[in-house]
Amino acid sequence: MTGTEPPAVAPSNWNAPNIITAARIIATPFFLWMLLADGGADGPWRWASAAFFVLAIATDAWDGYLARSRGLITDLGKLLDPIADKFLTGAALIGLSILLELPWWVTVLILVREVGITIHRLVVVNNVVLAAAWTGKLKTVAQSVAITLALLPLAHAFPAAAPVFEWINIITMSIAFVLTMVSGIDYVVAYMRSQRPRSTPGVRS
Repeated sequence: MTGTEPPAVAPSNWNAPNIITAARIIATPFFLWMLLADGGADGPWRWASAAFFVLAIATDAWDGYLARSRGLITDLGKLLDPIADKFLTGAALIGLSILLELPWWVTVLILVREVGITIHRLVVVNNVVLAAAWTGKLKTVAQSVAITLALLPLAHAFPAAAPVFEWINIITMSIAFVLTMVSGIDYVVAYMRSQRPRSTPGVRS
């Protein structure tokens, strides 16, 4: 034995996780069409859009698990995954605002935060590695729950309980909005701290 090992072969970009992620991106415009197809009424397309969103969120977790567990993490996957997430979330928020079910200022602020930080992560990925903060993870869960509940036309389906569902939507979306802003500030603070010059031990700056 020479004591040397052959270099690891990089996984192909044409793997299952990347294909699932790409399919999610391609299908997102159809999701938006389903959401807007019947004008937001309690129709089959509205229910289909909610079901699609839940399925897409599930496949997001699934393709991430596949990539990690089978050693299929690629640079392309790292690029596509956040794009797919933000594309889907953005489409849902924009659709809800078009239907006048969510204020436009909420959608705009969330999208500015999401797109801005995603672009920044991709730009500095080779220079700075910031571990995912608990606020970011909690934000993702809160957004998924809030958007799912907003997409489901429960108030139309159950008129007697409409006020309850409306308040639930307001509360969950408010929590998601606050966590989105807080996690964005947390990210900026963490990045600024990572850029501070480190002083040499024993030497005063």
